[in-house]
Amino acid sequence: MVELEHTRELLGGLGLGTAAELLDAQIERSLHDKHTYIRFLSELLILEQNERSRRSEETRIKMSRLPHRKGLDEFDFSFQPSIDKRQIDELATLSFAARAENVVLLGPPGVGKTHLAVGIAMTALKSGLTVYYTSLARLIEDLKLSSQQNRLEKRWRVYLRPAILIIDEVGYMQLNRQEAELLFRLISERYEHGSIILTSNKFFSDWGELLSDTVIATALLDRLLHHSHVINIRGQTYRLKDRLKSGVQVTPPANIPAVG
Repeated sequence: MVELEHTRELLGGLGLGTAAELLDAQIERSLHDKHTYIRFLSELLILEQNERSRRSEETRIKMSRLPHRKGLDEFDFSFQPSIDKRQIDELATLSFAARAENVVLLGPPGVGKTHLAVGIAMTALKSGLTVYYTSLARLIEDLKLSSQQNRLEKRWRVYLRPAILIIDEVGYMQLNRQEAELLFRLISERYEHGSIILTSNKFFSDWGELLSDTVIATALLDRLLHHSHVINIRGQTYRLKDRLKSGVQVTPPANIPAVG
């Protein structure tokens, strides 16, 4: 018993907390199954490794600030036939992130753009990549406040560091010149260095008005779209799919355009 306690303390001292906690159970299991010493040690270390991986994944998910944890397996592709599932499956391999390419999801409100963005992000997080989510409104507010407090350069790293940056809900607010320049700088500094997943309800031809400057809009789109996968979603609102499937008629607002 003294040796057992000493071994547990040694494991804990080496930072192998899970192995220390599960030592008794693994000894009992290995004795029952007549494991070799190597098999016993290997399984104990696998338990430690699995728990570390789980905690690391959970930390990455919390740090990502995703609005929810819906995976791609929860997306009803049959409800949105305009989406090529093979293209989404290819994005789920994360090869686009390895090449620092972008994903642009276009479509009117409610068709599932954010769900797809989060689903791809969840796949990336489970694979060990880092992700950070923000809406455009929150991004601009954060960068402007950081600039006013003379800590913009330090805050900038939050948006440059992750392998994948999600910028959601582009098109719901018009940016002034200063705000457009901040967004342009972010897109430019991530260009060919880190992936962006961006969702928008606007035609690309409307971005000059969105950014209050056609020159900035052209330069921004040139960088954003140079290495990108554009997914144009047309269809009924995804949020009301259950009501629609049950036979409830829903009339979409007449002022929501399709996105080309």
